[in-house]
Amino acid sequence: MYFHALIPFKPVNPKTRLSCILNQEEREAFARAMLEDVIASVLKSGCSATLLCTHPFKHDDALIAVRKESLNEAINWALAQFHCPALIIMADLALVTAGDIQRLIRTEKDMAIVPGRGGGTNAIFLKKPKCFHADFYGASFLDHLRIAAECNFSVDVIDSFRMSTDIDEKEDLVEILIHGKGRKSREFLESLGISLLIDEKGRVRVERDAHKETL
Repeated sequence: MYFHALIPFKPVNPKTRLSCILNQEEREAFARAMLEDVIASVLKSGCSATLLCTHPFKHDDALIAVRKESLNEAINWALAQFHCPALIIMADLALVTAGDIQRLIRTEKDMAIVPGRGGGTNAIFLKKPKCFHADFYGASFLDHLRIAAECNFSVDVIDSFRMSTDIDEKEDLVEILIHGKGRKSREFLESLGISLLIDEKGRVRVERDAHKETL
C-alpha cells in the first residue's frame, strides 16, 4: 500500500521545555536528530515523507511544505491535498520503528490511532484523509475519536510503548538513552555528555557532564 507520512516539524526554537538542559542551538540539532530517526523508520516502512514545517527547511529524503498557520490548520490543509491513505506522525517519536508504522498501516479499520501520554495523539493513519480533520492540543486523543465517530470511521487504537513515547521533557530523555540504541537522537545526547544516573532512591534520571556543557 502506498501512502504519505505527514510529519509536522518546527526547525526554529523547538522543544522549549528542554531549555533546562539544552540551549537553543542544541535543541534545534536534537530536534533534527529525532526527525532523522522518524524519517528513517518512515522510509523503511515503504512510505514517502512530507515535512510540514513552520520555517524554511531542506531534507534530501522528504518533500517540504512551509505553512505559517497553526498546527491544526496546516495539517488539515495538507490532508485535503492527499489522494491516497495518509499517516500523521509526530517528529519527536525518536524510538519509532518501521515495524511500528507497518502495524498502523496494516489495520483493517478505517483509522488507526496511537495515544500519547496525558491524552495526546502521537500518530494517526487514515485510509480516507479527506474525510477527517485534525484537532491536536489538549485531550486530542478523545477529540480525534469523536471526529472519527462523526466520519463513521471504524477505529483501531494502537497500544505501543515506542510510538506513545514522545520527547518533550528532560525526564523523557531517559527513554532514548535506555531504548534508543543506534538512533541519531541517542548519539547526539551522548555527544553532549548526557547520560543516565540512578539516584539514591533508585530513580533513573539524566545528567549532563559539566565539562562538555562548557566546551
